[in-house]
Amino acid sequence: MERFEMGNFDIAVIGAGHAGCEAALAAARMGKETLLLSINLEALAMMPCNPSVGGSGKGHLVREIDALGGEMGVNIDKSFLQSRMINTAKGPAVHSLRAQADKARYHDEMKRVIEAQPHLCLKQAEAVELLLEEGRVSGLVTRTGAIYRARAVILATGTFLRGRIFIGDSAYDSGPNGLAPSVALADDLKAKGMRLRRFKTGTPARALGSSLDYSRMEEQKGDDPIVPFSFLNDSLEKEQHSCWLTYTNEETHRIIRENIHRSALYGGHIEGVGPRYCPSIEDKISRFADKPRHQLFVEPEGAATDEVYLQGMSSSLPEDVQLRFYRSIPGLEKLEIVRPAYAIEYDCIDPVDLKLSLEHRDFPGLFCAGQFNGSSGYEEAAAQGLMAGINAALWLDGREAFILDRSEAYIGVLIDDLVTKGTEEPYRIMTSRVEYRLLLRQDNADLRLTEKGRALGLVSDARWEKYLDTKQKMEAELLRLAETVPPAAETLAFLESQGLDPGRAAPSLAALLKRPQLDYESLAPLDPQRPALPRHLIDKVQVAVKYEGYINKQREQVARFQRMEQRQLPEEIDYEEISGLRLEARQKLNRYRPRSLGQASRISGVSPADINVLLVYLEKLRRQEAQ
Repeated sequence: MERFEMGNFDIAVIGAGHAGCEAALAAARMGKETLLLSINLEALAMMPCNPSVGGSGKGHLVREIDALGGEMGVNIDKSFLQSRMINTAKGPAVHSLRAQADKARYHDEMKRVIEAQPHLCLKQAEAVELLLEEGRVSGLVTRTGAIYRARAVILATGTFLRGRIFIGDSAYDSGPNGLAPSVALADDLKAKGMRLRRFKTGTPARALGSSLDYSRMEEQKGDDPIVPFSFLNDSLEKEQHSCWLTYTNEETHRIIRENIHRSALYGGHIEGVGPRYCPSIEDKISRFADKPRHQLFVEPEGAATDEVYLQGMSSSLPEDVQLRFYRSIPGLEKLEIVRPAYAIEYDCIDPVDLKLSLEHRDFPGLFCAGQFNGSSGYEEAAAQGLMAGINAALWLDGREAFILDRSEAYIGVLIDDLVTKGTEEPYRIMTSRVEYRLLLRQDNADLRLTEKGRALGLVSDARWEKYLDTKQKMEAELLRLAETVPPAAETLAFLESQGLDPGRAAPSLAALLKRPQLDYESLAPLDPQRPALPRHLIDKVQVAVKYEGYINKQREQVARFQRMEQRQLPEEIDYEEISGLRLEARQKLNRYRPRSLGQASRISGVSPADINVLLVYLEKLRRQEAQ
């Protein structure tokens, strides 16, 4: 096939899913001439699985992406159908926003932003070959023979690489949602020596909403007031769509058990490893045999379609079995399937082959993001895409990589987990993975990260002004609450009216707010001079006051953590030459090349005794340099 030159770019991004979109926008906004390729432009910001953004832990990622100047939070605020804050029965550290998306509008709005972005060129083309010059990335070739030169490349291929769909005994090559898979590029990467492995994920059926009986289900309404994802928005007004809850039953389980041998998963047709935290319905029935029922959420796919998503019921059973078990569920007795459930298998890398910057260790200039890195979820993909785009741009400028550590952001935990610990299944962020989650709340992501985004050139003037206003007002209000002491008689009468012990000393408003029985609004009778603050700022202030003691303790923990993170390990260390290290530690350290003692301590197979050996070694180096 004849090849021909089609252009020169600073950065080329392969794949326009959630990772690719954030990567390309970040690179272009940092002034790099950027090419974004999609195998099909309908796949841009596509939601092939759950049409939602956010959720437990994931909502934190979206807020952090937004604070850094990314697009996901802005885009879902434009295109959501329903918004809910989840985990509100627990503490503020785990409160997470989740929005049901209009998937078609989400795609349209993101495409519009990308088309209008300066320095960004969007094209429909299939990349089939990565170009290397002297071991360094230099561009790519498309199926038609077009050569695009690029000084850095970002791989964000999602589940398209050698994608294969499974529905019962039927198996065929395909990307998600019936789109074409990317086979030639997978072959090229493997031929170039890249280590690939197989993961799998799945999705439930889509049904015709008009075929369901909602009177037999529990209605799930959105929150009022609506809490926006983006810090650019103080509030949002929108008529929301309801979701619906129903449950499986013994008849559902019987149908699945009797036909489980026909499942692609249980029939042995699938070799890829699936996500533990998002199992198929046949997996749930087998693993939790004692449970009499499982939840099923009926969620709208868009305002302009009657399709609904059957959340919690992914499957690789044949279509006839799917129809039978779905119809055994209350409200679904006359269900009509529009798109059957399926499992999809795909190629990805072992993320331990990446640096914390998401640059591949063996291919200078090649950055990787999203499900290609072994993660699952739109939010995890978008977060990695943003960081890959940032670091590719910095790498081209010869600047230090932008790394968020575990004490700074959920994004830092996500990437550190992938790169340092690896994953044996599609990785999902969870609040339980985050050691300092009281500091890394979703409500304060702007205070934690906006200044970093501004320094990178990603935070617009409008966002920056809004951040400065929020920060100034919050600091002023915290000071005012601490210094304002209401008249003792009024305080006594107020506390008695609330059935509370007045105590001995005259308390400040901040001291009163610390009481678990009181909140910011309830103190209004004692606080006639309070300023008019938006809801999101009141929430920030309230959490800062009520949890001050716990927050200070966690900051002390972070200080200890950062002392280990700041002990840098020289890049050129040959760990084979350090006596005292165990064999496994030497092999792992030489392979992963940790940038700090903290990162080294999190590598599986590196023991506390090995860390002590490294401490002695670093001290020896310091003394030698001081002589």
